[in-house]
This record gives sequence, C-alpha cells and structure tokens, in this order.
Amino acid sequence: MRSLANGLGLAWWARVQTQSPDVTYWYGPFVRRSSLQAALPDFLADLASESPAAIEHSLIRCRRTEPFTIESQS
Repeated sequence: MRSLANGLGLAWWARVQTQSPDVTYWYGPFVRRSSLQAALPDFLADLASESPAAIEHSLIRCRRTEPFTIESQS
C-alpha cells in the first residue's frame, strides 16, 4: 500500500534537515499523515543522539525516489 501511495504521489514523507553535519534525510513513506506524526519523534530522537547543531523538519505529501539521505558537498 505504501509503495502504491508513493508511486501516485500520495505518500507522506518527513524531510529532516540537520546542520553540522549538513544532511537532508527523507523519512517515509506513510499512507496517513497521522502515522508519520506518530513515528517521527523516534526518528528525530535518534538523529538528536548524534548531536547535530540543529534539526528542522517538514511533512510533505509527494513521490520520492532514492537517495533518501543527501549530504551537503559544501
């Protein structure tokens, strides 16, 4: 079901961006926004344990393909 929703662009994803290191993570796909909201705190806590300078996230309904982790090349 998740892959179908993702293929149609109806899946929910969290785009999580960290600073120091500068990395963008994509967490998903989820069929329902509420499911993503319920699972996201554990993912954010795991990232926080790596001590980035900042963590920001947004919930987006879209179709994603790899890569799911993108490191800044600056």
